[in-house]
Amino acid sequence: MNPALWHPLGAVFPTVTKQNGGISPGVLARDDPSDSLGMTNRRIRWAPEDRVGRGESSGSARRRRIICATYMRIILIGPPGVGKGTQAAMLEERLGMKPLSSGVIFRSEIEAETDLGRLAKRYIDHGELVPNGVTIEMMAKRIRTDEVRKCGFILDGFPRTVKQAEALDEMLADMGMDIDEVVSIEVDDEVVIGRLSGRMGCTKCGEIYHSASKPPKREGLCDKCNGPLFVRTDDQPETIRDRLRVFHENTSPVIDYYAGKDKLLKVDGSKSPEDVYEQIVAGLRR
Repeated sequence: MNPALWHPLGAVFPTVTKQNGGISPGVLARDDPSDSLGMTNRRIRWAPEDRVGRGESSGSARRRRIICATYMRIILIGPPGVGKGTQAAMLEERLGMKPLSSGVIFRSEIEAETDLGRLAKRYIDHGELVPNGVTIEMMAKRIRTDEVRKCGFILDGFPRTVKQAEALDEMLADMGMDIDEVVSIEVDDEVVIGRLSGRMGCTKCGEIYHSASKPPKREGLCDKCNGPLFVRTDDQPETIRDRLRVFHENTSPVIDYYAGKDKLLKVDGSKSPEDVYEQIVAGLRR
């Protein structure tokens, strides 16, 4: 067992295991160094049921401290408002992989006034789409960092087109990497419209709030960075429907692209965040 594949701090979280064709609570546990069962394939090492510690219950509250999951590389695909950011945060907290949101990376590069940031800003200021080459290089810059290469990543908001997906594959191949799983979080459009109504975002860190389901502690201010919150002008039902139409048109070919590579996992995004997370974790064990 290569200790470099494990996070030094560990995390506590529930997972699931399959029993008699169904799903039951389970645990993800640290491997014994003498017990290597294929870490080389960059998959999560799961503890069988008989590895559960003495005194642990068989219910959903059963938890165990782990060192880390392996450095998996995952893509989250889904329409706006489906909860990709929430799932990315949960995967980071519980498995150690690093979320890479294209929107957050764009804002960071622009605010830092890097060469890529200034180039992207010129296109945005003129109301033009940022070219694929600039977007891909921004993502590559983050993926190349030691932290991300060690712990793995969760891509959110990228790739949006088949051309970007192909460029991502080429970029990762040059780094000796590959995508392990593509998670499509699926939900009816009307559910998305309900979720986006009342949504607010932080202008500084990108944290998302909702006036009903996740209000900030202080009105108009972000709980994480104290930045001002804003409401998107396009978060109106008809505008949202148009955004969803564009999303489906652009993303359906991307979903088909990864399905053809046998890397697609579909989950029901209408469930609670914890239920969606458990669906993802169960799928990663395939």
